[in-house]
Amino acid sequence: MTDTTTEVVATRAAHEEPLVSVRDLTKHFPIMKGLLRRQVGAVRAVDGVSFDIYRGETLGLVGESGSGKSTTGRALLELDSPTSGSVKFDGLELTTMSNSQVRSLRPRMQMVFQNPHASLNPRMTVASIVGEPLSEHKAVTNSSERGDRINELLTMVGLRPAHANRYPHEFSGGQRQRIGIARAIALSPDFIVCDEPIAALDVSIQAQVVNLLERLQNQLSLAYLFISHDMSMVRHIADRVAVMYLGRIVELAPVDVLYEQPTHPYTRALHSAVPVPDPKLEASRGRVILEGDIPSPAHPPPGCPFHTRCPVARANCAHDVPEWRELKPGHWVACHFADESGW
Repeated sequence: MTDTTTEVVATRAAHEEPLVSVRDLTKHFPIMKGLLRRQVGAVRAVDGVSFDIYRGETLGLVGESGSGKSTTGRALLELDSPTSGSVKFDGLELTTMSNSQVRSLRPRMQMVFQNPHASLNPRMTVASIVGEPLSEHKAVTNSSERGDRINELLTMVGLRPAHANRYPHEFSGGQRQRIGIARAIALSPDFIVCDEPIAALDVSIQAQVVNLLERLQNQLSLAYLFISHDMSMVRHIADRVAVMYLGRIVELAPVDVLYEQPTHPYTRALHSAVPVPDPKLEASRGRVILEGDIPSPAHPPPGCPFHTRCPVARANCAHDVPEWRELKPGHWVACHFADESGW
């Protein structure tokens, strides 16, 4: 970690209140069986997650499919009610609010969904899709003001106002995602959960959408939770990165630190899987190959959740849960041997 990065992280944590504060968040889905539909277990999709997101910041959340990233994002917005834990938005505890109280905060918290083909109603025009939150939350007073705002939003995301009367099937995947982004920013939110917003898009379009999100962030002072499995894209957009495995965050650090000095064995494995454009460097660098698949969240292993696949696991990893600790200012990790080097 550079001295500058250390100072920025330490100063922000000490003097600035986070916009979103998550503590010990869990989300368990019951497993029901039998004629009487009795609960026989639970899928521990999110299992004790803690982090902060500051105003104007992008926190990247990365990990394999099934690690709990999307469930975490949905739980933050109360789209899936958490099983336990605390989620505070601008100092307000969301988990104890009524539905009407949460609804009053919806304009400030929005989501961009992964699949633009499924997240837009095919029977609604673009004007209806983008204008729905304006009408629902009474953000405009008449149809003329509504139309002007819709045209403004379409222009902001790189579409033409003439597109307002078309239907989603008339657009490409990248254009549909722009429509979803226009809907998300319609009410001028403070915080947006971007749930793998580029995963369903062509590689040539992904960079355009990420650049759009960055431009809107600077223009509107947005905070993002950017969920992705693409480590290279997260490096481009995020300020800090949290690495998630089997419902838990195993490492959290500023983006330059996480990519240049990864500490957790799982982070190192993800980092080594990112291809390097230089063929000589790609051939010479070390690779961390993980064996086996991610365990089932319905039956997570005891101790460290990663020990069944960890290349440096030791005897105590199988029964002792690693402590979530701060190695350096802003650099957190859950590993018994994170202080050791030379792995």
